[in-house]
Amino acid sequence: MSEPAKPVGPYTPVVRAGDWLVVSGQVGMHDGKIVSGGMAAEMTQAMRNLESQLATQGARLDQVVKTTVFLRHMSDYGRMNEAYTATLGDHRPARSAIGVAELPLGALVEVEAWAWVGG
Repeated sequence: MSEPAKPVGPYTPVVRAGDWLVVSGQVGMHDGKIVSGGMAAEMTQAMRNLESQLATQGARLDQVVKTTVFLRHMSDYGRMNEAYTATLGDHRPARSAIGVAELPLGALVEVEAWAWVGG
């Protein structure tokens, strides 16, 4: 697993709140820039970044109970779903998908998550 991406703004990438981890929005950034390849590549990288942030707290993707996906183009919904399910396998957290006008760094997609790490 790669090193977690550094935040691009004044926020904390992952915060523990009791038995919860809240992961700030992750975009498809690698080595300081958005990956090439469009929605599928960006979503796959955003999910890798999410996984890396969870790992800093000893958590895993299968502990995620809620995600919010922000899409620059709702027409990318199907491609986003393919990359999302390829990463999560049979795990299906609750999810919202929201169309937005713009995302940081010109990204096509951003994903935030809540993970339950309690007993």
